[in-house]
Amino acid sequence: MKVCCVILTLLLIGVNASADMYQTTSEDGTVLYSNQPVIGSRTIMKEEKPDRKALSKSHKSSHYHAIVDEKSRKHNVDPKLVKAVISAESGWNASAISPKGAVGIMQLMPRTANDMGVGNRFNPEQNIEGGIKYLRYLLDKFSGNLTLALAAYNAGPARVEKVKGVPSIPETVNYVKRVMNTYSGGPGTSWLPSGQSPKIRMVTLEDGSVLYTNAFSPGSLAISN
Repeated sequence: MKVCCVILTLLLIGVNASADMYQTTSEDGTVLYSNQPVIGSRTIMKEEKPDRKALSKSHKSSHYHAIVDEKSRKHNVDPKLVKAVISAESGWNASAISPKGAVGIMQLMPRTANDMGVGNRFNPEQNIEGGIKYLRYLLDKFSGNLTLALAAYNAGPARVEKVKGVPSIPETVNYVKRVMNTYSGGPGTSWLPSGQSPKIRMVTLEDGSVLYTNAFSPGSLAISN
């Protein structure tokens, strides 16, 4: 029995650790181990094959994050903000298509994509850069007011300008809340106009949920200077 254990140990060391292993008992009681099956053998160790879909998805996600970091630096937008927007827009799905026709990882509409110079909305790199350029445009348009810029990204700048605030559209209100709550974990300052510093405020809404914003609201609590 000790010999068998030694043989098994040597076999496990000598073969690929991820290979299948089989045990066979001969007529005289001798126990043999092999990485090749024979008649009467039984499997004692199965190969652990990598989940190629999971690895592919992980690789893509890592690649997208790298693109976001690069393009955010290029257009002077906080990459954490962009990632919060992407999480809310598509959940990092470059093939996402909304019922309204928004496409890609940052959910660009045809006109927005055209204005931002995006030739192929399904191309992740083009889509990400177009979305970041649009976000930069909105931040500048609304003087660094992140809440209004996010509302405009979701509902369009015309609606935000018309009401001079976040439109009372449930989807837009929830969208701004979701992005700001995700982003508040580590807000940066690159989206602010030159010379300004952020003041993130916490607002408790009527339903008890919490919203983080850089826009003043009565009853809000400043959590950063």
